[in-house]
Amino acid sequence: MIEVANLSKNYGRHTAVDGISFEVSKGEIVGFLGPNGAGKTTTLRMLTGFLPPSSGAARIAGHDIFRESLDVRRHIGYMPENVPLYTDMRVREYLRFRGSLRGLKASQLRKRLGETLDICGLTHVRRKMIKTLSKGYRQRVGLADALIHEPDLLILDEPTNGLDPNQIRAIRSLIQNLGENHTILLSTHILSEVEMTCNKVVIIDEGKIKAADTPQNLVNSMRRAGRISVELQGPREEIETKLSAVDDVTKVACQPIQDGWSRYTVFVAPNTDTRLRISAIAHKMQWPLRSLARRSGNLEEVFVELTRRD
Repeated sequence: MIEVANLSKNYGRHTAVDGISFEVSKGEIVGFLGPNGAGKTTTLRMLTGFLPPSSGAARIAGHDIFRESLDVRRHIGYMPENVPLYTDMRVREYLRFRGSLRGLKASQLRKRLGETLDICGLTHVRRKMIKTLSKGYRQRVGLADALIHEPDLLILDEPTNGLDPNQIRAIRSLIQNLGENHTILLSTHILSEVEMTCNKVVIIDEGKIKAADTPQNLVNSMRRAGRISVELQGPREEIETKLSAVDDVTKVACQPIQDGWSRYTVFVAPNTDTRLRISAIAHKMQWPLRSLARRSGNLEEVFVELTRRD
């Protein structure tokens, strides 16, 4: 559905996007992640035809974004970060207007209006002025606008920006339902949403692709993929030495608590579990053990690992 090859965008001497390449297959929900200023929005604007690339190529549904931009736009529903709405129009009136701009004929427009209002949960507010709607419902109107012409691909830039937890949950559920019939490229800062919603992640930083894989594969391949948290009572230096000597342990960090107890964070290699060995050592050395738990890596740690500056 999306094929990007060596795509770049320069603003004078500043390179916002630097020769990136990635693919999105039909039916995928892909999270597009990166810190502020990483090049996410610039990339999305190039893919949607709002910005010309400086070099490289990209194709949407087989159409070149530069030479066949009108064909590309027919296949795309784009929801920008700050949804531009005509707030003095009613919801149904606004969507009818947007559908007509998309070239929908009268009968097709009536059909799509009803379907889109229903899909986005807007039927009961269809006669309300947009300016009277909450932020969550305005986001739904923006999503309905992106859907009105029944595109193959949805490109959503920060669709949950500024929403409260309940509104975020509602939009997340809506996106998951849309993923059953659409390919979705989703840019967001909420990494937990990506873990719950997306089946693939692309991470961009300083204009370059740092990683592209499933969330689970990224977590499994991360340098700090596994951590064991253990609370022990005993001589700290001896405990650290013994734990550091365990196979698959890469690092041990100690945090004193009280009454001779300390919490040790044991960093281990990906896809390993050393809890039984740690428990056996504690029993053998007669160190009182109060807790022992494994903490797997998550997408947030992957993101920090790949984009940190130190």
